[in-house]
Amino acid sequence: MKHVDEARVNSFLEIEASEKEIDSVLEKTRQLKKLTLEESAKLLSVTDSALLKKIYDAASYVKNTIYGKRVVMFVPLYISNVCANSCLYCGFASNNKLTVRKKLTFQEIKEQTEILLKRGHKRILMVAGEMSSSKENTDYYVGAVKAIYSADYKGNKIKRVNINVAPMSTDDFKRLKEAGIGTYQIFQETYHEETYKKLHIAGAKSDPDNRLDAVDNAFKAEIDDVGIGPLLGLYDHRFEILAMLMHVEYLEKTYGVGPHTISVPRIEPAPGSAYASNPEYPLTDEEFKKLVAVLRLSVPYTGIIMSTRETANLRDVLVNLGVSQISAESRVTPGGYEDDSVVTPHNNKLERQFSLNDQRTLDEIVKSLLLQGFIPSFCAACYRKNRTGEHFMDLAKPGKIKHMCDINALVTLKEYLEDFAEPEIKELGYKLIEECKTKLDGAGLNALETFFKNVDNGIRDEYI
Repeated sequence: MKHVDEARVNSFLEIEASEKEIDSVLEKTRQLKKLTLEESAKLLSVTDSALLKKIYDAASYVKNTIYGKRVVMFVPLYISNVCANSCLYCGFASNNKLTVRKKLTFQEIKEQTEILLKRGHKRILMVAGEMSSSKENTDYYVGAVKAIYSADYKGNKIKRVNINVAPMSTDDFKRLKEAGIGTYQIFQETYHEETYKKLHIAGAKSDPDNRLDAVDNAFKAEIDDVGIGPLLGLYDHRFEILAMLMHVEYLEKTYGVGPHTISVPRIEPAPGSAYASNPEYPLTDEEFKKLVAVLRLSVPYTGIIMSTRETANLRDVLVNLGVSQISAESRVTPGGYEDDSVVTPHNNKLERQFSLNDQRTLDEIVKSLLLQGFIPSFCAACYRKNRTGEHFMDLAKPGKIKHMCDINALVTLKEYLEDFAEPEIKELGYKLIEECKTKLDGAGLNALETFFKNVDNGIRDEYI
């Protein structure tokens, strides 16, 4: 598999580190410096509870220093579960007879988006299966992005569409960039070649290098915000993290910038997949917490994404250990969003690709974040201001992005409170806003008050 030296990764798995060595690595992280693969491996080797607490404290410090106390909110929009691939762990596998196939029309995509806008969402991750024709894929994706941006609810529109879709050529990626996408997200699933080939038995996805090439093609098309990640549980999670960090090193060396985001989904049961219900390499919640914290310390400038695969309680913990973006009230089947619907964990219609664990509404998740002192953010300012790729990294690495993030997050929070929040959430939100104001300098406070006055006058979507 390209970019991954398995022998080197395996050698790192044998590493054991003393407390003194761990303390030395953690001191480096507090200077916001990226870790080497060996240093990351040392942190992953830790099992002692006292040392783990030090790792967690360092991860919280790094996250808050770079990004502040804000957590970006987004929602996935599945537009098609038609797929030409057969992956043993996925409910969308082409040979899965239990899945009812659906490819939304552009009008249906717009209607689904309007439902999300009514609930207060402003950032969408568009997700689709891979059809057999690359031209068909690209035409559909471009039309879908345009449909999402065309949706409107009382003047509220989607600010940013990120996409998680099939690999494409550089020319096709250029078409998507022209359509206005934000981050292109693609998961390698597993960086272990033997496991990859065992689990991906048919379709274009059966070639592991095809997905690695997609990341390169996106960069060549000048889509400089790219998201990557493994599907945890397919192989040894320590191997996956170190191999992915090796991929990150390749991207930094080749393009001068690493991934904008890293996702850490854990495998969950999926209809029609015996493998998904009994993964070979499950990891405990404690191992998962350590993994997230080590990622935050290893690539401090990168956004870490947490999906609703995880439980509400665990997600509330992980936003303190490095997670900076979370999804809310996800539905993982095309057409899954319904007005005034009551969704339970037992509604199989809404669990076609995999099972979900955090069933809270957006308002409930916002409330949980506010109670923990986090700022729920619906901001897309960096994308609009071309703070992407290397420009974003130049601001994120030394922690200079935090000032802008705090102000923009507070503005989007006020918009949400005014337009969508229940009274209890509104009260909690304004209490947090007042606390956050005390931490701004004079110029920042003046800018915030100007934005707030404009929000009160009906103006939306302003940012620095």
